[in-house]
Parts: sequence; C-alpha cells; structure tokens
Amino acid sequence: MKLGILRERAPGETRVAAIPDTVAAYIKLGHAVVGEQAAGMAAGFSDQRYITAGAEIRDAVALLNQCDVVLSVQRPGQEVIDHLRSGTVLIGLLQPFIYPELAVTLAARGVTSVSLDAVPRIARAQSMDALSSQSTVAGYKAVLLAANALPRFFPLLMTAAGVIPPARVLVIGAGVAGLGAIGTARRLGAIVRAYDTRPAVKEQVESLGATFVELTLQQEKREDTAGYATALAADVEAQERALLSEQIRESDIVITTAQVPGQRAPVLVPRSAVEAMLPGSVIVDLAAETGGNCEVSVPGEVTQHHGVTIIALKNIPAMVPLHASQLYAQNVFHLVRHLYSKGELDLDFTDEITRSVCITHAGEVCHPTVQALLREKQAAAAVNGEGAHRD
Repeated sequence: MKLGILRERAPGETRVAAIPDTVAAYIKLGHAVVGEQAAGMAAGFSDQRYITAGAEIRDAVALLNQCDVVLSVQRPGQEVIDHLRSGTVLIGLLQPFIYPELAVTLAARGVTSVSLDAVPRIARAQSMDALSSQSTVAGYKAVLLAANALPRFFPLLMTAAGVIPPARVLVIGAGVAGLGAIGTARRLGAIVRAYDTRPAVKEQVESLGATFVELTLQQEKREDTAGYATALAADVEAQERALLSEQIRESDIVITTAQVPGQRAPVLVPRSAVEAMLPGSVIVDLAAETGGNCEVSVPGEVTQHHGVTIIALKNIPAMVPLHASQLYAQNVFHLVRHLYSKGELDLDFTDEITRSVCITHAGEVCHPTVQALLREKQAAAAVNGEGAHRD
C-alpha cells in the first residue's frame, strides 16, 4: 500500500498529517510513503527529513495519481478532490457533521472517506482520538493567549512594593481542552475554578488543583453513548447562563470550551456577563469554530467589548504546529493500523471504531448520522422550494 501526505491548503493551517517518525513506522509495517513537496515545512519538518525517514517527495498531482491512501489534516478543497481516484481512501478531520455535502461529493468520486473527528470515545480508540489530542493543544495555548492579553501578572507575587494577588481564571467545560487549560493556568500560578454540566468530572478538576463550581441545574442526561457532551434543553441552558454570570463577573480570565458535535456551540456567556467584568479582563472562546460560547464573540477575530478582550480565534492548535502535528500524526497512524490490520483495507462494519469513522464507501454515504443530516437538508430545501413556489 502507498500512503500520501498532503500539504495543507486551508488558510492558517500549519499542521501536517504525518511526521518523519510516523513515516518510518509506516515503512516498518511494509507500506510505501509519498510526501507532497513542503508538506511539513510549516510544522518544522523539511522535505529532507521525510526523505531520510524513507519517503519519496512528489507534487500533489503525482501523489494523488499513485497513492492508495491520502492523509490530510483539514478537509480537502476542490483542487484536491478533482484529482482523487475512485477507490482512494481519504483520512483526515473531514467535519462530516458540519459539512455533510462533502460526503456526497466524495461518494460520487468513489472515495472511501474516514474522518478522525468521528472517532468514538471508547478505551480502545483513545490512541486515535484526534479531537482529544488537538483539544489538549488548544487548552494549553488558550491560557498563553489569555496571559499575553491580560494586563496583570498570573501568579501571586510578594514584592517590596507590595503583594500582587494571583489572577482568577474560570474554565467553562472540563473536557480535554478545559482540563488542559486548568493545568496550564495552575502551573502559571492562577487561582482556577472550573464548571461542567457533568458532575463526574469534579474529581479530575480537583486533582489539577482547581475548584469545581457546582450549579444546581435540572437533572438530565449530559453525555451520549460515544462519550461526547449532549445539548441541554433551552430552559436548562438559560438557567445555566444565569448561574454562571456571577462566576464570570468575578473572574479576570474566562476560557470557554463547551461544544456539542454537529451543533452550534451553546451560548453560555451572555453580553450582560461580559459587561459586568472588570476592564482588562479576557475571554478566550475555544468554541469559535462552531459559533462561540460568548454572545459577543466574533469567530476568527480578537475584539474588545466594554474594555474586555474577547479572543475567538479559530484553529488554535495550528499555533503550536510541531507538537500538534506530532500528536495528530500518531492518531492517524493508529487509525491506519486499525483499518489495515490484515495488511489491506479491512472495513469491518461490526467494529464500533470502523463503523463510526467511515463516512463514504463503495460510492455511497454510509454513515447514518451524515445520511440523516443530508435528509434534513433535502427536506428543508423542498419546503423552502414549495414556499417560494406558493409565493
């Protein structure tokens, strides 16, 4: 089998889907590897390092014409899709629950697509869980961005000129990104509090030296069978916002991480809570990719509102390209090894991991959630079309 490593084309994307170490690991398993020219340059990996590890270097067209498996970070653009051959296996963070139409395009070309953002959160899939690995990077970097924007120190300082109290950090969402943010903020000396709708994470929060904020909400299921957070009912979400506002007002930094796969991020920081914060305070909205947790966030931008800095940048892991690539490349390697455990592609749809990550195969969209999303879009388009016709 021959694997190809694409150079990323999305603006601001600096990561790469395979690094020289994983190239050597693929070759040890008996696979050949082709890297696109300058694929790893933005992450600090020169073409020569790939060649030394055993890869060939080719341009994109040559790579796509000869590789059986194509590895990427972001979903490919049309300039790549146009050169994908029928039977090619495409592996990356394809975001099929946000862009289900891509699955239709890939199926029409006969591409088997595998998406790492659909890996189930089960024990034997942990080594393939790219969302978790990249969330670790995002949580770490979020604190550094906040510290850089905050006009004060993070730790307690006792000086001849007086005592400077530590910064107060509130982390909303104690998943992987949240826990990464908590650990980093604590290492910098801040007083950290964290909130999550799942009481089960209290022990993890406290083990990192933070205080777990407990709010009395109506009880309901807050996690799906795959281990991802579920959306709260509208009335419970409103109650949650009201209770969080006091915690937000007392914080110098708020880092939000709450996301629900395939849906718009819940708005947990209302405008009124931002306006109650002291000037110079900072909010880092890690849910900007899906609309943001803060009502006044502008996804992709750093803005000011009533003296508060709101950092709502997208693709924060790409700001730490070397280690983000290292972690992601390992996730991809373990998934490839799982799918090719018998030396060739083995799509066993009775296996939970394979069933979860495979989006298209044999000319069809095979993932039930993506199928449902496409049906919903078709139904909505039909209703809109009938309404336009009646008008």
